[in-house]
Amino acid sequence: MNGGVVGLGETACKGGGGGVEAAEVTLETLRRKMSEFARERDWEQFHSPRNLLLALVGEVGELSEIFQWKGEVPKGLPGWGEREVEHLGEELADVLLYLIRLSDMCGVDLGKAALRKMELNARKYPIGLCRGSSKKHTHYTTTPDNGASGDDDNGNAGADADAGKEQC
Repeated sequence: MNGGVVGLGETACKGGGGGVEAAEVTLETLRRKMSEFARERDWEQFHSPRNLLLALVGEVGELSEIFQWKGEVPKGLPGWGEREVEHLGEELADVLLYLIRLSDMCGVDLGKAALRKMELNARKYPIGLCRGSSKKHTHYTTTPDNGASGDDDNGNAGADADAGKEQC
């Protein structure tokens, strides 16, 4: 572990090690640990939503660099060395941790927001219309019986520009 923050590939263990009583890492565990990490270093003063967002964007850039010039990368990363996969995990963790910290500083329960977004996406992309399709939901017609609300991605009503298109 680095600086007391549980890494993505680690489990939090009660009782000091050896894997005894290992528990799954949750968003709440990471949120608490990130808050403690910042508080111990007196970094809360720097953790405004804007600063955290800009740091997150920087980390996404570092994550992107790993894939730059590799072409399409198959699932499972065949041919990647152990160090490359470890580096990928570190950059993915940076993105996750900044996202969790940003959501905390904004008062957003990231887990609940993610589940809500998945429910909204399930309505925008009903299986019967969208299975196997990569088209954006605005390509398909919105009908009252498929659960579409006509709202945009931000929950704003009034999708007049999309009238007559199928849902999905």
